[in-house]
Amino acid sequence: MTEAQSGFPKRDADGRILAVTDLLGLVLAGLVIGVLALLVFDGVFSLLGFGDFGRASGWLAVILPAWVFVEEFRAWSYGAARVVVALVGAAVSITLGLLVAGLLNEAAPLWSGSAAAAAFALAYSLIWFYGIRWLDHRTG
Repeated sequence: MTEAQSGFPKRDADGRILAVTDLLGLVLAGLVIGVLALLVFDGVFSLLGFGDFGRASGWLAVILPAWVFVEEFRAWSYGAARVVVALVGAAVSITLGLLVAGLLNEAAPLWSGSAAAAAFALAYSLIWFYGIRWLDHRTG
C-alpha cells in the first residue's frame, strides 16, 4: 500500500486525491476564484467601455477545476478505465451544464455560464471520483 501525503488535498503516493470532500473542496475553490476573476475582468472592461457588465462567458470559471481534473486523470495509471470514466463524465457533465445554461438563458452570460460551470464541475467531480474507483476495483 502506498503512503498518503499530508496537506490539502490529501493524495496518495501516485498523486491521486483520496477523499471526495477534498476533490469537491478543491473544485469549489477553483470555481469561486474563477468567478471572482471574471467579475474583476468584466468590471474593468465595462469601465473602460469595452462592453456591458455581465457579458463575459461564465463558462471560463471552469478553467481551474478542469486543471484539477487533468491532474487527476494523469495520476491514475494508464488503462481503459480512466478513459471511459473521463468520457462518460465529460458527456454527462457538459450536458448538465448546457441544460443549466439553457434554463438560465434570460440571465447575463456571466451568471448563466457560471452556474453552468458549477453544475459541470460538481457533476464531473462526483462521476470521476466514484466512477474511476468503481471501474478500477472491477478491472484491477
